[in-house]
Amino acid sequence: MRCPFCGHMDTQVKDSRPADDGASIRRRRICPSCTNRFTTVERFQLRELVVVKNDKRRVPFDRDKLSKSIRVALRKRPVDEEQQERLVNKVVRQLEAMGEGEVSSSQIGEAAMNALKTVDEVAFVRFASVYLDFRELEAFSKLLTVMQQKTFKEPELMDSETDRPKDQD
Repeated sequence: MRCPFCGHMDTQVKDSRPADDGASIRRRRICPSCTNRFTTVERFQLRELVVVKNDKRRVPFDRDKLSKSIRVALRKRPVDEEQQERLVNKVVRQLEAMGEGEVSSSQIGEAAMNALKTVDEVAFVRFASVYLDFRELEAFSKLLTVMQQKTFKEPELMDSETDRPKDQD
């Protein structure tokens, strides 16, 4: 592993331990050239995922983007960092377990919403309001009605002709 401080190519692992979620390993490293220490995190990856956007573009899956959006939805909510990381890992594993190399952006959004719903309903509503691009109060009302159901399914809130939230024109 390359040293982030001096760029030296050969760093040494001083300590390894499983992360709290059991799905990753934290390694403490030291650079023999500059003697700086740093931590790396290794995660298993079942397959390389490609995201198919609504406009049919294909981009590599970005775990950090998913993590950031989930953390924004959970900001100032009673969910600790460890639980947030487990939630992101759960969504990523679910996407990888689908058995396909390509996943649609809507599948990612739905998986994130279903996971958030089990952890914090306020975060679920926050995420949904951005993901579904709510522009009117009535859209929130419809979402709250849908929340009474076990899982979120996008078509219930989306207009199939316009791919926008219903009553949002």
